[in-house]
Amino acid sequence: MRIRDVQARAVVAPLEPPVRTASGHVTEAPLLLIDLATEEGIVGRSYLFGYHAFTLAPLRELVVALGEIVKGDALAPVELDNKMRARMTLFGTRGLQGIAVAGIDMAAWDALAVRAGVPLAEMLGGRPRPIPAYNSLGMIPPSEAANAAAKTAAAGFKAMKVKIGWPTLAEDLAVVRAARKHLGDDAALMVDYNQSLATPEAIRRGRVLDGEGVSWIEEPVRADDYRAAAEIAAQVATPIQIGENFNGVYEMELALSLKACDLVMPDPQQIGGVTGWLRAAALAQTAGVPCSSHLFIEVSAHLLTVTPSCHYIEYLDVAAPVLAEPLRPVDGMIQAAARPGAGIHWNEDAVRRYRVA
Repeated sequence: MRIRDVQARAVVAPLEPPVRTASGHVTEAPLLLIDLATEEGIVGRSYLFGYHAFTLAPLRELVVALGEIVKGDALAPVELDNKMRARMTLFGTRGLQGIAVAGIDMAAWDALAVRAGVPLAEMLGGRPRPIPAYNSLGMIPPSEAANAAAKTAAAGFKAMKVKIGWPTLAEDLAVVRAARKHLGDDAALMVDYNQSLATPEAIRRGRVLDGEGVSWIEEPVRADDYRAAAEIAAQVATPIQIGENFNGVYEMELALSLKACDLVMPDPQQIGGVTGWLRAAALAQTAGVPCSSHLFIEVSAHLLTVTPSCHYIEYLDVAAPVLAEPLRPVDGMIQAAARPGAGIHWNEDAVRRYRVA
């Protein structure tokens, strides 16, 4: 197959419920929907999460421009990845440039699996299977933590993550203890600081959390400060989780070499799409580090089936409002769609409703 064109549409969909973090509130999902069409009529689909609506216009321009670069090329995702990155050698593929490459990569792999008539997991050598999921929540006041944990347990989840980073350690502890009490003894509780602490405070709070039954502490300090993360990991007993902000596999390799974490959770659009994820999964395997996913549940559910150190899939569904068939958890597990490709199909009525210029 050869690529005929690449189209991209920007939408801003509601995010329900809104996610509060230590860095601010996320109330909407700015998404770039990508359609990669082949000359044979096969269409591969993917989406990118812009975090802020103002990123969508430049992100769309990058995706469309890269689409012109690969137009007419054979649908060979690894070769396409090499070609796009080669064109950006002088200024690199960090930030939006790398995200745009990942978006086309995911759409290309989707088209390849659709053409073969198999789920993406099978195209990669695995098969759709249930992956343990954790319910990913925002910052919840101590007064609401018990109810949120009880609802999570009632929904069948065996794991929950809550964001903390309140002004005081006492507030963090109140949230953790309320959630821990009502989540159930056999369930995992994770916490996420969203890069909100300085290193000394991260060590202080982490040592206190060591006795609270927390399964991991996520991004306690600035995401790219791997030396600080390594210092925290060395002094705090609770596993340190990072990875959603790895800008490609080389940053992941650096973090692992510095022992900056005990766990990793790459993000498909940050790590380099399907092609980048496969390389990241190999790094996690050789380092002996459990590997979870960040967002993008549709493609992550496929990728984790071929990840040797598969750990958890994060359940935070940002794209459901524009999908014809959103992926839903069952008994605390998420299983990739069994239909060809990644299973992404647009709800065109919703796309028209939420589309922005």
